[in-house]
Amino acid sequence: MNIGSRSAIIYPIVLLSILAIMTAWISHVVQPPKPKLDGSSRHDPDYIMRNFITTQTDIDGSLRYKLASVEMKHFPDTDTTDLQRPRYTQFTANKPYTQVDALRGYVSGNGSQVQLVDHVKITRQAFAGKGEMTIDMDYLNILPNEDLARTDSPIVIRQAPKTIIYATGMVYEKNIHTVTLLHQVRAHYEPPEIKKTSPLKTIKSKSNNAANSTNNARTRRRYE
Repeated sequence: MNIGSRSAIIYPIVLLSILAIMTAWISHVVQPPKPKLDGSSRHDPDYIMRNFITTQTDIDGSLRYKLASVEMKHFPDTDTTDLQRPRYTQFTANKPYTQVDALRGYVSGNGSQVQLVDHVKITRQAFAGKGEMTIDMDYLNILPNEDLARTDSPIVIRQAPKTIIYATGMVYEKNIHTVTLLHQVRAHYEPPEIKKTSPLKTIKSKSNNAANSTNNARTRRRYE
């Protein structure tokens, strides 16, 4: 066999080999990766806990917050945690605790973000002559490590005895004890009734002392 005949045979073999390698490489790139057999690629919980409670403390050991829920599910594919009926309680030295309840919640993998959804209610206990205050909304995003909470949803603030504030959007900064109301702020306030007693009759203050105000700009309010 001469050299020309040998080259004529080898060339198609090399070409076919190159084509086979390229075909295999393209098939590997185009096709999606095969799912792992350990279940990590499926959106199934790898563990479930009921009556779950976790806490975090300051460097001096003081309790910062407590997160509890009726049921907790962890999903390995997204490294997130779903909560049913979560309750987030924040503590401050020499102040009443603040509690947040919701129907559902989600916690990021590193715990830096807690999202509460559906019938979210913040309750600050009454103290030092200040009435109880509640804030109702549909959604709240809490950043525990930054002592920050925010929402873009409509909110209703009620403070005893008869103060009601409506707004859209809120930012709560724990470090400076300030709530910033972002848009469409409206407030309704009724002063306490003043009772005067005489030998003949009791006179009550009229209900038309109620005050209403509207402010579409941002409103910052000291939160004790």
